[in-house]
Amino acid sequence: MTLGGAKIPSADDLLVLLAVSRTGRYSSAADDLGINHTTISRRIAALEDTLGGRVLTRGAGGWELTQLGRGALAAAEAVEDALRTLVSSDVGALEGVVRISATDGFSAYIAAPAAARVQRAHPRVSVEIVAVTRRASQQRSGLDIEIVVGQPQVHRAEAIRLGDYLLGLYASEDYLEDHGTPQVPADLSAHPFIYFIDSMLHVDDLDLAPNFTPTMRESVTSTNVFVHVEATRASAGIGLLPCFMADRHPDLRRVLPNAIAVKLTYWLVTRTETLRRPEVSAVVDAIRAVVTEQRSALLGEH
Repeated sequence: MTLGGAKIPSADDLLVLLAVSRTGRYSSAADDLGINHTTISRRIAALEDTLGGRVLTRGAGGWELTQLGRGALAAAEAVEDALRTLVSSDVGALEGVVRISATDGFSAYIAAPAAARVQRAHPRVSVEIVAVTRRASQQRSGLDIEIVVGQPQVHRAEAIRLGDYLLGLYASEDYLEDHGTPQVPADLSAHPFIYFIDSMLHVDDLDLAPNFTPTMRESVTSTNVFVHVEATRASAGIGLLPCFMADRHPDLRRVLPNAIAVKLTYWLVTRTETLRRPEVSAVVDAIRAVVTEQRSALLGEH
């Protein structure tokens, strides 16, 4: 198709570019669109032929937009918005799927309430939450938003500081009654420790957090922080727990609160082009609002 002698890209080709930009992978874009990998490749090639240059380049984290591709993306988003308006009886209503990965505790107590808030306001927006503790991935395949601990090192993505949270040492009332309450940090060497599995922890800030307890022997360890909480409640030892999770349980008591407190920071990572999607922006705004509302709990302030 031409207009005034100039080639006009196909709307289908632009929508394929949009899908690839959101996932970074042809295979994931194909799954989202319900077409095969070969069709994705063919449509991207057709778009590049029409525009006269590369719209995607292979990066360490998957396919990334070139400068020409970023220009085409704006047109692709306009096509998507126009199609939504055409089929929607509620003009301006948000819709779509937003995929989040976050740590276990954040997923349950921050992301889930934020998602519910968005869903109540925008019933056509669905939120998928993947609970995982890891560094920000360089290849954000299939994910719109990542919540990580510690400032991430990412390329071609935005890193947004959400806020701090506190880890403290906790033990059950029964455990302290049976084994005594540590009065100084040196007393901790006599107690078993509950935390992450060291060999499977790949988050630098979390890995450094227990440095003050080098003489404590491991008791129950897990990749899931809810296991840490329940093992501590079951008197398996002293757990290094997020205060906003541990303080919900009246049977847990904070140990050495003035001597040992580990402050960490939650960060949100998303692609710049992904953040321009109104449904993603709505979820990000809701997450930031819940973090702000929960600031005292996150910092262990009663």
